[in-house]
Amino acid sequence: MSHPAFCGLEHAHLGVLIEELADPWLGRCESELRERRGGERKRAAGAGPDHKLVFTDRVPVTVVHLRLQLPHAAMAELYGVSRPTVTRAIHEIRPLPAVRGFAVPDRPGIRLRTLADVFAYATAEGVELRIDGTETQVRRPQAGRPGRKAFVSGKKKQNTAKTTTISDGSGRLLWSGAVRPGRMHDQTAMRTEGIAEQLCLYPQVKAKVDEGYRGLANDFPNQVQAPPRKPKDKVPLGENYAWREARRRQSSARICVEHTIGEEKKWRPLQRYLGRRDSYAETHAAIAGLVSDRAARRPTRRHTSTELVPAWKAAC
Repeated sequence: MSHPAFCGLEHAHLGVLIEELADPWLGRCESELRERRGGERKRAAGAGPDHKLVFTDRVPVTVVHLRLQLPHAAMAELYGVSRPTVTRAIHEIRPLPAVRGFAVPDRPGIRLRTLADVFAYATAEGVELRIDGTETQVRRPQAGRPGRKAFVSGKKKQNTAKTTTISDGSGRLLWSGAVRPGRMHDQTAMRTEGIAEQLCLYPQVKAKVDEGYRGLANDFPNQVQAPPRKPKDKVPLGENYAWREARRRQSSARICVEHTIGEEKKWRPLQRYLGRRDSYAETHAAIAGLVSDRAARRPTRRHTSTELVPAWKAAC
């Protein structure tokens, strides 16, 4: 199950992940045992019954479940253990990669965990951000439960959870979060997360957004760039062509965040989440952190020119 076809990670990346999560997992296990005992350890370390599923197997099981969303019973059959053992292992390991944060390109060891970290990094490195939102279909709430309509997306016409993704100009993931019900607007989701305050604190940071963040671009015209407004009817043909060209250029510069969202969508839970809605935020954070690890290793893409040039010389 550690093959990249199952877990989506290279062997070296999976080994680094296991080594990184070992100490937090051991520390949490010792803390739980201490609370259960009510005091210090009375026997030597390693005494007592062994785990039916060791730590080096628990991490691949969790990553494969995050990648393919295989049923716990199927994973238990593959590893020769009971289904509750797999369920308990996933619930123990999944919170650990969820709090790791997001990798920084060309800065190994540094992780971005909050929106404030992203804006501080963009200011220090002079990075222009790309912001966009996406939705994932989730379970429909039980009938009669308060707030049931909050998850009905007006765009998807389904019960969804909405998240926001931020990338740099090369499409490398820097942050993904702000999990909100699907009925909430993209701009509202980011405002409740505190993006307006961050734009005020870091006036040097610039970002490109789509039409859904028009209000944010109006409030911060020198920092946030949205697509140009469509000209009114009966305008000269030249102005209409100029608007189309300006919109195409803005979309070409912003399309990299769409590719970043596409990398996240390769993981099955972010296509359609079958688990409880309460655990979606944790699952999304764990997957986004693993995606950022791969994206941070990718070299900076060459910025192609958007100017029109002749493909060949015209013959006289």
